[in-house]
Amino acid sequence: MGTILLKNGMVYDGLGNPAARQDILINGDRIEKIGCIEETGAEQVIDAQGKIVCPGFVDIHRHCDAKPFNDPEFGRRELAQGITTTVVGNCGISLTPCPASDEGAREMYDFDEAVLGPMELTLPRTYEDYQKGLDSADLPLNFASMIGTGAVKITVKGFSDTPYTQEELDAARDLIEDAMKRGAVGVSLGIMYLPECYSSTKEFAYILEPVGRYGRVITTHIRGEGDSMVESVKEVIEIAKEAGCALEISHFKSCGVHNWQRDIHTAIGLIEEARAKGQDVTCDFYPYEGGSTALTTMLPPVFVAGDMTGALEKLGTPEGVEEFRRLSRVPYEDWDNFCVTLGWERIIISGVTEERFQKMLGMTVTEAAKQFGYEDPEALAADLMHSENGKTAIINMSMCQEDIDTVAKLPYSNFISDAIYAQTDTPHPRMYGAFPKVIREYVRERKLLTMEEAIHKMTGQPAKRMKLEGRGVLAEGNYADILVFDPETFRDHATFQDPARLADGLGYLFVNGTLVIQDDEWLGHICNGRNILAGGK
Repeated sequence: MGTILLKNGMVYDGLGNPAARQDILINGDRIEKIGCIEETGAEQVIDAQGKIVCPGFVDIHRHCDAKPFNDPEFGRRELAQGITTTVVGNCGISLTPCPASDEGAREMYDFDEAVLGPMELTLPRTYEDYQKGLDSADLPLNFASMIGTGAVKITVKGFSDTPYTQEELDAARDLIEDAMKRGAVGVSLGIMYLPECYSSTKEFAYILEPVGRYGRVITTHIRGEGDSMVESVKEVIEIAKEAGCALEISHFKSCGVHNWQRDIHTAIGLIEEARAKGQDVTCDFYPYEGGSTALTTMLPPVFVAGDMTGALEKLGTPEGVEEFRRLSRVPYEDWDNFCVTLGWERIIISGVTEERFQKMLGMTVTEAAKQFGYEDPEALAADLMHSENGKTAIINMSMCQEDIDTVAKLPYSNFISDAIYAQTDTPHPRMYGAFPKVIREYVRERKLLTMEEAIHKMTGQPAKRMKLEGRGVLAEGNYADILVFDPETFRDHATFQDPARLADGLGYLFVNGTLVIQDDEWLGHICNGRNILAGGK
């Protein structure tokens, strides 16, 4: 790394200010000077005339926790869309903590595979070891990490549906305390998911006490995003209030056709009421109408009854299929049943591990069941979950654009990708295109946001939310994570029909002062990313 001068660009600083024509001098991994720079003797001069210069995008919700350890090609999809920093450990699903026994670790890895991708037993199992692993890994982009309360609960008590004992509560809180000490930027909750769906508001508040004491944030996949969305938002606001910590509501949305253009406004009212009372509450969202997760999220908790392994085995029996069919066709007060509120006709099979199911990729469960001779969608879903040991990934077409736009315009909402890493050729398009889609669609085509607003929601604002010091803002002394692009040509190409397509249109991308992409050409697997700890590093 040496000195690089970016000349004549339209600089968006990441703070939401209008653009200004300025020059930027990069020295090593930092921004040395911003302004009108006449002569510096820089080793390289880049003319950014007619181009936008802005901070690298900060994706605070991505599920690439294990990728630095098991994917030598990791980074290409992320960098091509301008992501230079990511935060992992979201939705209660984190690589660590993890049960010490191989049997316990395997059960957790199998459950998480539809989100984190395939994992081997050689991976780190404590947050300390995870940090050591990241410090020594070749990182193509910057990493900050949280731990998830789902991983905490599995480590302490497996998939049990019984309440925490006091001893278990203390053990869970100790794991969170340890992560705070070691620099975790926050703690994530996945209250919709097993086994967290069995936990109470009081239990969450108790184990999360260290987060408030350390001044960090909780991010949360709420208990229900469909019929119970409003009550679920109330719950997480109360959890954060009792724990004394900041709250980021993850992928904030209202699911289910009959809830559209209604419940989102009620929930926003709850958030703004809490903010008016002094609570630090914000949210994030991704710019697509479909979500992505594991097929096991369609399993009623009453069917699982605290035994995920047993539940998956039971789905391989006629009696188990009939029980699943019966339980999946009724609503629940304490769990959002997407089998009912969405319907199998809006659930797309996006990732499978068995060869015989490959022919179903891209089809809805309803379509595949009919085409391949299953009695009904429940019978196919049961076969998938049983045969693939719960590793099937899905896309649920659960949202409406009007609600997404409402969230997008909130001054405290952040853009995310929520990309999951199931091993598949048909991922959710957000894996490849979330951030340039914002520039193309939300700014240029639909003019929902100004360029400075959109960039702020993808850089300075999320970086500030997670307290990533020196990131997300173009300022003297900050890290030189910088993008240079033509807003007319920088765009996404991934669609639900053809999702595995790289974004293009990046003129230059720098990670910590090192040029990684030039004119869409990836300059080799350059690993200049940093492992970021709370408090800066």
